[in-house]
Amino acid sequence: MILQRHAEDRPAIKAGFGEPPKPTGQRPVLPRVVATPLLALLLLFLVSSCATVDRRHQVIVSIPEQRMALLKDGAPLATYPVSTSKFGLGDLPGTSWTPLGKLEIAKKIGAGAPSGAAFKNRRPTGEIVPPDAPGRDVIVSRILWLRGAEAQNQRAFARFIYIHGTPEERNIGLPVSYGCIRMRSQDVIELFAIVGNGAVVKIENQPLESLVPGLKPVPDRFVSTHNFAPTQIR
Repeated sequence: MILQRHAEDRPAIKAGFGEPPKPTGQRPVLPRVVATPLLALLLLFLVSSCATVDRRHQVIVSIPEQRMALLKDGAPLATYPVSTSKFGLGDLPGTSWTPLGKLEIAKKIGAGAPSGAAFKNRRPTGEIVPPDAPGRDVIVSRILWLRGAEAQNQRAFARFIYIHGTPEERNIGLPVSYGCIRMRSQDVIELFAIVGNGAVVKIENQPLESLVPGLKPVPDRFVSTHNFAPTQIR
């Protein structure tokens, strides 16, 4: 009787409104049939994202030598002169210091841009700045945006610490930057083409020969080296 009373309390179904669908003889499409391709695409994206992380190359920067070593599978591939901060080392907000420790390449910006192409807020301005153009101190050619991997450099990404090209090539080999790691245009273009996102970058306050076994020392680490080509060790 209770069940009957409940049934009688329900409002009558009007024709055309809430009427149960008539059987069509076709099997209903289950949600999992739609979800399966989406799940496959998601898994493919995750796998491809992991595959693009560069674990074969490593960049090591020596502060006292103002020099960078590029490694592949742990073996030296090339070295380049660089320029780090003229203000000092560290990662405090509001400073122009170069951070120390282990970082990684988070973003690569400027692929295909001509040598000397100027960037502002990581966007090309359309201007080409030649090496040692008087009165020009802008970011050129390529940008490799770094993300800190340790507590001592966790603000590096938010502080816009890059490896980038500079028109002030006469000063490469000396600490004159505002926190970033500067390179000659030809060198940063070459580095950009070799390393990928996720590649480890280590910035250390030690000579390269103590960080990279088998690497030859620089005769005079304090002289600007903007006139010599990268030391190829292939």
